[in-house]
Amino acid sequence: MKLVVRVKLLPTPVQAAALAATLHACNEAATWAAQVAFEERAAKPLALRKHTYQQIKTRWNLGAQAAQHAIKKTCDAYTTLRANLRNGNHGRPGSKRYEKAAGKPVAFRADAAQPYDDRMLSWQHQQRTLSIWTVAGRMRNVAFTREPGQLAVVAAHRRGESDLLCRGGQWYLLVTCDIAEAGQNAHPVGFVGVDLGIVNIATASTGERYSGRRLNQCRAADRTLRTKLQTKNTKSARRRAKKHAGKEKRRARDLNHKISKRIVAEANGGTSRASEAERGGAPVAESPWKI
Repeated sequence: MKLVVRVKLLPTPVQAAALAATLHACNEAATWAAQVAFEERAAKPLALRKHTYQQIKTRWNLGAQAAQHAIKKTCDAYTTLRANLRNGNHGRPGSKRYEKAAGKPVAFRADAAQPYDDRMLSWQHQQRTLSIWTVAGRMRNVAFTREPGQLAVVAAHRRGESDLLCRGGQWYLLVTCDIAEAGQNAHPVGFVGVDLGIVNIATASTGERYSGRRLNQCRAADRTLRTKLQTKNTKSARRRAKKHAGKEKRRARDLNHKISKRIVAEANGGTSRASEAERGGAPVAESPWKI
């Protein structure tokens, strides 16, 4: 089972400045590599590396691993774009939206996430610090924090790359953990069907329904608040809008996660309810969105 744990970093002002400069340099390099890939028709890693690797290392002072990740990130972005175009997510071929997406190179935000591998990042779990590569050199003793249970998962099951991310002035590492699932049943004796919707977020074949009324009411209130703040457009309104940004998405993601956990608990015959209560979750029967 793949699990992503968001670990919060606690850098000093000097460390935060070095991390910000690193993100900006890596994303500028990736944007330039995307321009080269578009012009040279070279969106495969090996071909793009021949055109950009040395220039990225010299021009942006990136290490070998950081330059490789910038190139790989560019190629992955073009792979995703091609898949979206092929699946019609940007409209039909020849449409204005399709041509707009296909007719220009990919660009990256200055604060877009940057992948780190074990050569660029090392953990000291006992001290709760880490050592991380930056354009200013190797930076040691960067503090991090998270709920103790989640940190134990990171220490035991971390695998592959971690993504450096800045959101709202806060620094995070998105850590991928690979957890082996014990006792998997290869021959299930039954199943639970789930129908997704808007009025009812989920309806299980067991008869359980999870209403979307409260979530829709919150979305309507969010839209009203955004409209009011955008119309007012004062300094305090912009500050409040920035603080409120992303709240609706986080609420919906949290609610969907809780509903899916409860459906799994019901499918397991209630065996997961005790563990859910131990983690601080509400009992299934008390869920306000459950009909």
